[in-house]
Amino acid sequence: MSFLKRITTAALTVATLAAGQAAQADEQYFPLQSYRVGPYAAGGTGFFGGFIDYMTLINTRDGGVNGVKLVWDECETEYAVEKGVECYQRQKSHADIAAWNPLSVGIAYAMIDGVTADKAPLITVNHGRTDTTDGRVFPYVFPLLLNPYSETSGIVNYIASKEGGLESLKGKKIVVLYHGSPYGKETIPIYELLAEKYGFTVVQIEVPHPGNEQGAQWLQIRREAPDYVVLRGWGVMNPVALTTAQRNGFPVDHIIGNVWSNSEEDALPAGDAAIGYTAITTQASGNQYPVLQEIIRSVYTAGQGNLSDKSRIGSVYHNLGIVNGILNVEAIRIAQGKFGNRTLTGDEVRWGFEHLQLTPARVKELGAENLFHSINVTYDNHEGEGYVTFQQWDGKKWNVVSDWIAPDWALLRPIITKSSEAYAAEKGLPIRTSEDADKVTQ
Repeated sequence: MSFLKRITTAALTVATLAAGQAAQADEQYFPLQSYRVGPYAAGGTGFFGGFIDYMTLINTRDGGVNGVKLVWDECETEYAVEKGVECYQRQKSHADIAAWNPLSVGIAYAMIDGVTADKAPLITVNHGRTDTTDGRVFPYVFPLLLNPYSETSGIVNYIASKEGGLESLKGKKIVVLYHGSPYGKETIPIYELLAEKYGFTVVQIEVPHPGNEQGAQWLQIRREAPDYVVLRGWGVMNPVALTTAQRNGFPVDHIIGNVWSNSEEDALPAGDAAIGYTAITTQASGNQYPVLQEIIRSVYTAGQGNLSDKSRIGSVYHNLGIVNGILNVEAIRIAQGKFGNRTLTGDEVRWGFEHLQLTPARVKELGAENLFHSINVTYDNHEGEGYVTFQQWDGKKWNVVSDWIAPDWALLRPIITKSSEAYAAEKGLPIRTSEDADKVTQ
């Protein structure tokens, strides 16, 4: 090959690469570590189905976010940490990652160091490591909407409201029946702290994964004779708990489910044993909200919906996926307002999440009024405002039975700060300031 031909070939190669990069310049990539098989498939198919449905709506209705198309692929984890890490290693090579959304505490824990080095946001909506709420120490991890300690505070406050106030908790006994996983064990310390603070007795009982057999645990509960049982379950553990409670004569209206025990898939398989069951939630169920109606019209009518079972449209997990989609998309939109309507780096998207402020008025504009309340994320508070509500199962659907409730931040924030600063000292990490947070890697 002549020198001139080699130069021409090289120039064509560079031009081809540049054209390929230009073709991708209007795309923002989401790696989805999903799980659609296994004992937790109901949660995975609903959540990732809703997330994908919302991104599809943004692409088809709006042409993307200010012209930037959203793209994604799925990697099956079966909710297993090892497979989740394998997916992370495989998908991280893709350019222009917006954010990770694994919906798994175990997988998220395993990714914290990696995403920090990669400078890519890790979203742990309604779950995750509680002290990652402190963005001064964990700049790339966002337990949006609700962290485990806020959830615990909300549940205890709700029980207190049923008993006549926090002072009425003194002398009561609460059993926490928790999933035998990092997620399930996350709230053990905070329940002990709240029991000491308010004078109730707490007994915490583990149910090994996946939770198909709970006879021994409910025999222990019968012996303990608690006033309430908090169900901190996941997947098949939840309907098994409700049916086993009924067999043991424990009243279902004194069982309070946590945020991962609050879906139709948790209640329906339990039949009549679930009627009267109450659970905490960050988003309401139902498909009457304008954003849901738009997804039905623009996505499902066009045959582009992600759920194979259309009856699940508007279910708890599906709606959580849609709300998660709203939060991710709005973070991108906010970041574009500062950095331009283009493909963003992970660090620029991180900046967007740290300025994710959706007032009730903005939530209404997005077609999600009463679907969820609001969120106000800052560089040092990666959860937001932590508003929750409670819903009760009537045998066919969930009905909201409380107002929106905020957690006890005065109690929780010092605990979170102490834990995060201890982590920073152990790892030799700096404590970020607001000035640090405004520095962005291009």
